[in-house]
Amino acid sequence: MSLHSSTIQVTYDFICPWCWIGEEHLERALAASGLSTDRPIGFLPYQLNPDMPVQGMDRKVYRSGKFGSWARSQAMDAQVTHAGKAVGLEFDYERVKKTPNTLAAHRLVWREQQAGRDASTLVKAVFKAYFGEGRDIGDLTILADIAAETGQDRAVIVDFLKSDEGTAEVLKLEAQTKASGVRSVPSIQIADDVISGAQPVEIMTRILKRSEAA
Repeated sequence: MSLHSSTIQVTYDFICPWCWIGEEHLERALAASGLSTDRPIGFLPYQLNPDMPVQGMDRKVYRSGKFGSWARSQAMDAQVTHAGKAVGLEFDYERVKKTPNTLAAHRLVWREQQAGRDASTLVKAVFKAYFGEGRDIGDLTILADIAAETGQDRAVIVDFLKSDEGTAEVLKLEAQTKASGVRSVPSIQIADDVISGAQPVEIMTRILKRSEAA
């Protein structure tokens, strides 16, 4: 997944709400730039919780420990919900009961990209399933359901998820990303420019147009 001038790379994790918002900002910027059809997006994995148990953890317990209190976590959730609503994304944290392990979801995206397909639809579906519907995206059965909802063959996806295919490759991509200096997500690379965080659509649009002119 080497970068060339017509490619955008998004480093992300599925438990990062700003990654969902940032991806929406990017899509809007591409539309505003008139570049949607000729700017393929590549997704690079970055597990924020690489040591998360395979079965995930109770979200309230996990977030309270990570941020010092459940009240602080709820305040952060409210901020994200407000930011998401501004761009048409519905966060429903009341339904999110678990912080999942995201490796299997990243493997699914890797599989799409290995086949030369645009993974954007799948990525958006997984984000919506987790943040908007409270589904456990660390559960292989649920991941297979989500993939099937995007038009994929569920039985094929089940077999893939039950295997170990893509695991080593995803972990290698993640290690390379971290070695390149990425320390937070979303991180969006457009040609030689790197956008850290879910920057406004206007900023992304300006960078897209500049890279096109370069």
